[in-house]
Amino acid sequence: MTVAITVHVRLFAMQRELAGTRGVDLALGQGATIADAWTALVALHPGLASGRAALRFAHNGAYAPEDTPLADGDEVAMIPPVSGGSASGDEGGSAARLLILEVREESFGGAILAELAERLATPDDGAIVGFLGVTRRSPGTPAPGQESAAARHAGRMVESLTYETHPAMALAVMGEIADEIETRFGVIRLAIVHRDGEVPLGEASVAIAACAPHRDAAFAAARYAIDETKARAPIWKAEQFEDGHVWIGEPAREGPAQG
Repeated sequence: MTVAITVHVRLFAMQRELAGTRGVDLALGQGATIADAWTALVALHPGLASGRAALRFAHNGAYAPEDTPLADGDEVAMIPPVSGGSASGDEGGSAARLLILEVREESFGGAILAELAERLATPDDGAIVGFLGVTRRSPGTPAPGQESAAARHAGRMVESLTYETHPAMALAVMGEIADEIETRFGVIRLAIVHRDGEVPLGEASVAIAACAPHRDAAFAAARYAIDETKARAPIWKAEQFEDGHVWIGEPAREGPAQG
C-alpha cells in the first residue's frame, strides 16, 4: 500500500500507559478510515487490542464512527472509558445566554458555587441550583480492562483521584450539553467546571451551576449537566492507592441519553 497520508493518534488514560506514549504518528494509505488507524496502532502496540470493545473514537475533536475517512494531518483520539459515575413553567425573561465551561488545573472549594452564581445570575432568575462533586474514600467501578488492578487493591481506601482530560474536546462536549439543556429545559445560564490533575480526598472535582426563573428547570438542568458530562466528556479518572492506581469508568456515550 502506498503511503498517502499521515495522521496523529492521541492516547489517554489506560491506553497511554499501555503504549507508553501520549501520541503516535501513523502513515496510512489513501482512503484510510479510523478503523484502519486502529489496526495500524495495534500493530505497533499489540497490548491495546484487548480494549477495543470499550473504545470510542474522536476525529478532529468530535466523536466519530470507525468508518470515518481520514485526510492528511487529521487527529484521531482513542477514547477509553471515561470517568463515569452513578448517575417547570414558562422560562420567559429577556436576559442573554451565558455559559461558563472550564477545565481547571487549580483547586477550587465550595466557594466556587457562590462565584459561579454571582457571574451567572440575573434579576430574571428565581432559582440557582449548584452541584459540587468531591472525591470520596470508597472505590468506584473499575473501567473495562482494569478489573485485575482493582482486585489488587480490594479492601483498600482511595487516597486521592487523578483526572486526565482532552481539554479542547471536553469543552466542545460541554458546549453540546449546554445546547441540549437550552433546548430541553430552556435554561440559558449554566456553568460546568471540571478539575484536571490530582484532587485530594474531600476536595471538589466538578462544579455545576444552573440559573433559571423557576426551580424545576434549574434542578433539571443541573442534573442533566452532571450526568451527561460524566457520561460523554473525554475526562478520565484514576483512583490512587498507596502502591498503585485504578482507572474508573465506562465506555463513553457519544451523544445524549435517549428517552
